[in-house]
Amino acid sequence: QVQLVESGGGLVQAGGSLRLSCAASGRSFSNYAMGWFRRAPGKEREFVGAINRSGTSTMYRDSVKGRFSISRDNAKNTVYLQMNSLKPEDTAVYYCAGKFFQVLDTVVTGRYDYWGQGAQVTVSS
Repeated sequence: QVQLVESGGGLVQAGGSLRLSCAASGRSFSNYAMGWFRRAPGKEREFVGAINRSGTSTMYRDSVKGRFSISRDNAKNTVYLQMNSLKPEDTAVYYCAGKFFQVLDTVVTGRYDYWGQGAQVTVSS
């Protein structure tokens, strides 16, 4: 089992940058594929991006490609979401999520097992 805690959210002007961190407690962080999701006011939660266990492969939704980047440091049990060129439509609560894999090293877009509490990101115009 793993517990996830996001940090780094806040208020930023359009065009600015933020980096979210997601710290994992528990054992075997390197066995977890990790993802980032967001929920904007009045909207459903949506997939933002994901990274595989080894950090060698990532995937993003089209609207954030080229602006957002996911990385991980397995030695620090942490996954990051670097957000650049932020737009007002990126305003949302951002969640990290983890899915355990014993062997497979793949990127996943859904059916995560563990979730963080969320971090608010607000982009002003």
